[in-house]
Amino acid sequence: SQYSAVDTNPLSVYIMQPIWNKIIKIVPLWIAPNLLTFSGFLMILVNYFLISFYDWDYTASGTSPGRVPTWVWLFSAFTTFCAYALDSIDGKHARRTQSSTPLGELFDHGLDSWATSIFVLSFFSVCSRDNGKTGVSVYTMYIYLNIVLFNFMCSHWEKYNTGVLFLPWGYDTSQVVLIVAYLLTGALGVEVWQKPCLFGYYITDVLVILLIG
Repeated sequence: SQYSAVDTNPLSVYIMQPIWNKIIKIVPLWIAPNLLTFSGFLMILVNYFLISFYDWDYTASGTSPGRVPTWVWLFSAFTTFCAYALDSIDGKHARRTQSSTPLGELFDHGLDSWATSIFVLSFFSVCSRDNGKTGVSVYTMYIYLNIVLFNFMCSHWEKYNTGVLFLPWGYDTSQVVLIVAYLLTGALGVEVWQKPCLFGYYITDVLVILLIG
């Protein structure tokens, strides 16, 4: 059956999609869409293992200054954007080259199911684990992860039953938030997560509300 998706997120429709439409024009026609998909997933893996090397137990950002080099956060922003872009243009490229297949869709969404976890696990290194002063508890980390995975599962269950994938607003929003968070950490240091920003609330508290929403 033909792939069908609906995306109503204003961020995606008015900002990101025009960007992807420009980027897709510079992709050579001979490149296989699955190569774009796999390359994006590799970027996510590289980022995850790099952060894991510096912060295997999610405590490196709990001190000031943090123990993760600045260039790692900037590299994380770069890889996240690249993965986001490649995941957004692979389907466009498949339709452009008339090479869309059910297997390609399964490959894309199969890797997305892995990436959904990895994105969240990588982001935990920004907030750090709770040390009594800053950070989030391991319990809260699991809640974050479960909310994101449940959202992903529901979207695909809906697609299975309706034949249409209604893309969650949270996808584009979360990708942009991830990129901005990495850039903020690289530019201002981990201290930005350790100080109240609004009415005594930390940025991580605001992100919890955003995530649940």
